[in-house]
Amino acid sequence: MSETNVIIGTRGSALALAQATLVRDLLRRAFPKLGFELKIIKTTGDKLKTASLRQVSGSTKGLFTKELEQALLRARIDLAVHSCKDLPGEIPAGLKIAAIPKREDARDVFISKTKMALPSGGVIATSSVRRACQLLARSPQLQIEEIRGNIETRLRKLADSESWQGIILAAAGLKRLNILNETKSTETLQFDPPLHHRFLPFDVMLPAVGQAALAIETRADDSLTGSIVTRLNHFASFAAVSAERAFLRELGGGCQIPAAAYGVIEQGKLRLRGAIFEEDGSNPRRGEVTGGEKDFEPLGRKLAQQLK
Repeated sequence: MSETNVIIGTRGSALALAQATLVRDLLRRAFPKLGFELKIIKTTGDKLKTASLRQVSGSTKGLFTKELEQALLRARIDLAVHSCKDLPGEIPAGLKIAAIPKREDARDVFISKTKMALPSGGVIATSSVRRACQLLARSPQLQIEEIRGNIETRLRKLADSESWQGIILAAAGLKRLNILNETKSTETLQFDPPLHHRFLPFDVMLPAVGQAALAIETRADDSLTGSIVTRLNHFASFAAVSAERAFLRELGGGCQIPAAAYGVIEQGKLRLRGAIFEEDGSNPRRGEVTGGEKDFEPLGRKLAQQLK
């Protein structure tokens, strides 16, 4: 940490900057006498703007996090803000997730040019193996096309497409960019031309591990920065996401494994739902466990063992 500023590392996309700015502003309000500065770091995933993530050679683990974590370890930044769903199950030695702020809406959203419901046939575009698997498990006759690019690029591709029935995006990203605003009583997005949206319930589309949550990562031995960002930790979100991540680790996977999970604390109990799939959507295995709100690690492992 410099004498005047806490340096916050972030990717440079519009969504990543919106998320890092949110964290920066929360820290400024909590610590008005400290300075907080954003530092943009380009990751491998940012450089592969058009490549299929399913066909990238080598492991896809850490595509959007590795360079940020390297900057942390080299003390070029004091903390990194990640989309939690981008983090692999294992954190590099010397680093830790110091805080998870209150989670946004974890649902996925079906977006189309008409007011149609999620179709049982036709073409739907998504970059997510998890989403593709759940769509195919529900409707094997669907055709899935891969789509890359930031949120606005994907919306533009849908608007320009003559064959796609729709695309699926995370509600959290649309909300953080103010493209989807639930305070307005409309089913259209703030986009030109207007596009329609429908939230997908969890029994139709279970989210990615950590979806809609932000992870604030620090050096494990940096107690000062750790004590600062701990002020932003939201226990219910931390417990739920930690259970989901324990589920993913037990499966031995990174963020591209065909798995989904969602945890929530209800009446003092932690409820964790999970699912794993074959890549063609076949043989879906779903399960659910419930336990104490502080038992997130054993609950995540238990659910993964049930579904393996």
